[in-house]
Amino acid sequence: MLPIPITRTRVRLRPDARRVITKPFLPGGDFSPDGSTQEGRILSKILAMPDDVVAATLSATYEAFRARHLNFTSVLEQGFENVAHYLGHTNDLSVERRRLIGAYFTHEYSIEAAALSNPSIVPSPHQDGLATGALRFVMSLRAIGEGHISSIEFRSGVIDAGGSVEVDETTPFVATAKRRPPVYDKSIFIVKLGELHSLSETTARVLEPLAEHFTMEQLEVVLHRAEETADRGDQDIRKVTRTIHWLASSNYESVFDVETSISERVLFPAGPTESHGLEDARFVRFTHDDGTVTYFATYTAYDGFQILPQLIETKDFLSFRISTLNGRAASNKGMALFPRKIAGAFTALSRHDGENSYLMRSDNVRFWHDSQTLQLPEQPWELTKIGNAGSPLETRAGWLVITHAVGPLRRYVLGAILLDLDDPTRVIGRLREPLLVPLEDERDGYVPNVVYSCGALIANDLLVLPYGYSDMGTGIATLRIDDLLAALAE
Repeated sequence: MLPIPITRTRVRLRPDARRVITKPFLPGGDFSPDGSTQEGRILSKILAMPDDVVAATLSATYEAFRARHLNFTSVLEQGFENVAHYLGHTNDLSVERRRLIGAYFTHEYSIEAAALSNPSIVPSPHQDGLATGALRFVMSLRAIGEGHISSIEFRSGVIDAGGSVEVDETTPFVATAKRRPPVYDKSIFIVKLGELHSLSETTARVLEPLAEHFTMEQLEVVLHRAEETADRGDQDIRKVTRTIHWLASSNYESVFDVETSISERVLFPAGPTESHGLEDARFVRFTHDDGTVTYFATYTAYDGFQILPQLIETKDFLSFRISTLNGRAASNKGMALFPRKIAGAFTALSRHDGENSYLMRSDNVRFWHDSQTLQLPEQPWELTKIGNAGSPLETRAGWLVITHAVGPLRRYVLGAILLDLDDPTRVIGRLREPLLVPLEDERDGYVPNVVYSCGALIANDLLVLPYGYSDMGTGIATLRIDDLLAALAE
């Protein structure tokens, strides 16, 4: 097999430690001998400050931080709300003192200080105002900051008719979303509790007062009542209520301010299952049978101990619904949805055993019970494990799947397979050599010797393939689809 001509574009996205968000700073810690907490001691010192010192300190804080954040005043007010319960009555506090309290209980977090990698790319929902033959895209990225906490960032850009790729400039700001609990479906909720081995008579008794659809507020009332009426020392009821609340908190909606640009939006961990990161989102533009479009993404939630595949849904990249995926086959990393139903069923690729590729079908995008083996490692460069590198792409010859593979010295490379359009369980083409390997200037980083992608797209007969290198930065490569399909047919 002759090498496939590949162009590495000039696009290079590297981590920028200046892109920071704000987070609550709640020091906690043990009680002092006098029974006070560190939060209480900090508050006491601020409350004792003379008014002129409050004004001067707040003014200096604005001078140092206002230019780094959108609506910095709101940041400080939210910081105050996070600790207001320690104070009791707060009506007598001046606006300046409230905001200074907020400043002391807020800190910055650099979301991409360590890495900016593992991209996926989809056509943007907004294609207006472009030159003939051009395509606007949205690219997701895995940003990694202090403590190896991952979040999902976005970039936008345009591929012109000639195949040139330009990524839009970012602003200096980053914004997190407002979290909004959804309305829960009781039957789905119970199924998921069963998968967590948490169904019992106690669980049924706790959930019984809830209607078929309920809110987080209604759930918390029921959980509080269950704990109040339980026998003292009943650990079972407390274990059940904690599990139920944990599951509910893992399903939510994130909504961004409409005034933010897409590069300013970051999906930062907001649920207990993802407290240590949202990893490797694989976005796909999914077309429903009626022609409407939803952007889905599967990603790996990590809480510091275990991983859990979850689902993102959005139509506009402004409002995102986050939900758990269910079923035996929805496990491990690397799940990727096909961009439409096949034979009336949602279809997806997975690697739920951590080593081989599988194909799954379901009548519900959130439930995945059955799977069958699709691809096993064969070539020396993929002997350790294989998996998809994003959602399949529909071509005239079949479903094109970019794959990732691990070989000697844990080197990650990209390959490709071709699946039958009508029966994607049939592999009808497979590269015998890697499609993309790390070049010398891409080998060194947080994780050396890696090229990895979470999704490509086809534009003007070109495969546009963004890829992360060595968990450090991101590049974009292009190649002719006809060249790749010809190699797959050999």
